[in-house]
Amino acid sequence: MGASAEPKEKLKKLLGLTSGSSAPQPPHKCGSLLYKPIDRVTRSTLVLHDLLKHTPADHPDYPLLQDALRISQNFLSSINEDIDPRRTAVTTPKGETRQLIKDGFLVELSEGSRKLRHVFLFTDVLLCAKLKKTGVGKHQQYDCKWYVPLADLVFPSPEESEHCPQVHVIPDHELEDMKMKISAIKSEVQKEKANKGQSRAIERLKKKMFENEFWLLLNSPAIPFRIHNRNGKSYLFLLSSDYERSEWREAIQRLQKKDLQAFVLSSVELQVLTGSCFKLRTVHNIPVTSNKDDDESPGLYGFLHVIVHSAKGFEQSANLYCTLEVDSFGYFVSKAKTRVFRDTTEPQWNEEFEIELEGSQSLRILCYEKCYDKTKLNKDNNEIVDKIMGKGQIQLDPQAVQTKNWHMDVIEMNGIKVEFSMKFTSRDMSLKRTPSKKQTGVFGVKISVVTKRERSKVPYIVRQCIEEVEKRGIEEVGIYRISGVATDIQALKAVFDANNKDILVMLSDMDINAIAGTLKLYFRELPEPLLTDRLYPAFMEGIALSDPAAKENCMMHLLRSLPDPNLITFLFLLEHLKRVAEKEPINKMSLHNLATVFGPTLLRPSEGESKAHLTLASDIWSHDVMAQVQVLLYYLQHPPISFTELKRNTLYFSTDV
Repeated sequence: MGASAEPKEKLKKLLGLTSGSSAPQPPHKCGSLLYKPIDRVTRSTLVLHDLLKHTPADHPDYPLLQDALRISQNFLSSINEDIDPRRTAVTTPKGETRQLIKDGFLVELSEGSRKLRHVFLFTDVLLCAKLKKTGVGKHQQYDCKWYVPLADLVFPSPEESEHCPQVHVIPDHELEDMKMKISAIKSEVQKEKANKGQSRAIERLKKKMFENEFWLLLNSPAIPFRIHNRNGKSYLFLLSSDYERSEWREAIQRLQKKDLQAFVLSSVELQVLTGSCFKLRTVHNIPVTSNKDDDESPGLYGFLHVIVHSAKGFEQSANLYCTLEVDSFGYFVSKAKTRVFRDTTEPQWNEEFEIELEGSQSLRILCYEKCYDKTKLNKDNNEIVDKIMGKGQIQLDPQAVQTKNWHMDVIEMNGIKVEFSMKFTSRDMSLKRTPSKKQTGVFGVKISVVTKRERSKVPYIVRQCIEEVEKRGIEEVGIYRISGVATDIQALKAVFDANNKDILVMLSDMDINAIAGTLKLYFRELPEPLLTDRLYPAFMEGIALSDPAAKENCMMHLLRSLPDPNLITFLFLLEHLKRVAEKEPINKMSLHNLATVFGPTLLRPSEGESKAHLTLASDIWSHDVMAQVQVLLYYLQHPPISFTELKRNTLYFSTDV
């Protein structure tokens, strides 16, 4: 099953090693010289590993790189080790050498709980394993949990899946909480390193970070990937990315096109096959950022603006849409979705999205044909029944992306070409609040100026957007969390700024996510946050108080200290968000989710104030943001707050903060 001897010998010759030097016993003086070739193989292996990570699976070089990596790894593991002869020649029932085609970490739902498994796809069998716990100094080994010969493996149809166990999905706010904790630990690690802190303290933080990231990796996937053995047993994996699910399914289906035979492995054969997994595996580390080396790219933090223009290369008309995935915290998640372009071979979407990046290194685009078959649509939210027409991935190169101009690109997939443009805004740039040059509009203009001009207590834009969301968006899944189309938001911004008489007509026709996005953009572009720069340090101190009575006094006193337009608008928004959260069973937006979306928008200090707070890109998003979210959450969870009650109590308090 291992690589054949011939390419291994070739590799040894290429790297300057004779077959006799695979287990060197160096004398003192020239030991370092003899180790140099081995060191070179080690470095080459790391390069191959990186190349493979960044090469699409359907690229012609992908299998060649896999072979090269496997040969290098087999060679390295044979150094200073007697090779068990059984491990190098595992054969299939037809007498062919069994090769490893693909391997990776997947979450299996087993007996009601989530388990991290290492899954190995061989030429004729899918094997699910876990790493055994071994003593110090002992070789690590895999323990086989189950295997399915590919001749017996089938994918259940959506109808058959209805009898499978329901997937328990972890609430979004728990996942967001954990991301915040991880970000906070990351910034602590950076501070310790900057202050030349104790290595023991850094190790302790890294251990905690690994535990939290592992929890996230285990609990965030929710897309079911079901596998059935014709002989009875079914298995369920959970993935966070439909792209990955499609890769596994396609790799298995490609192998199933060959003339495969059913078989049962004897205990010795199974032991040998499982034993070889450790040497042959191409994925070595659990995909969490704490496993990254210090010199590896931390990825991009900020906002990626992507315009999905069009696609061509479809053979027949279909209802087509695209989704965009990016990696964050070690795994890929779907971040945006275009509208469905109906009955066409050349869809023209021209939709712009703003995608938040959290240490991201890759962008994936998937192109789907929409399924309108009624029998397949009554699935739970995570069962994607639409057909993937093509998929592709590109690296987010920090140098190439970090320009102010749009960068146009094409992803080719299965003969389909998807055209898109992108540009990146770093987090510190996107956090700037820039006052508008013209004071006649509403965006980037102080709230007091707008309310005075309108002779209103709450800006017209806030009232209209909230009214529209409550009319037809309060049950929309992910309202305020899912991005609206950027071009629609910009169109609404222009109409509000011009005080156009067609505003109401436009609002009633506009996608509800664009209206929600316009409201968020309005608060984000205020020249000073709604809860003011002056009171920001006091809000940060107030939320940190541990005594409930002292916290209540302080937090209410801070609200009283706000200018009237700010306070009335804040209370108006607060009551709206509470009404949105009442529909959480339908819209999946809890108070915590809403606080995560709006907290930084309402509190983040403006440019002059925030300079003191800016440190690392990932740091900005940790401690301060957690506190901003907690401030809004405090008020959201508080019993109704009335403006008149607050003001009546002003008499008893000093207004100095």
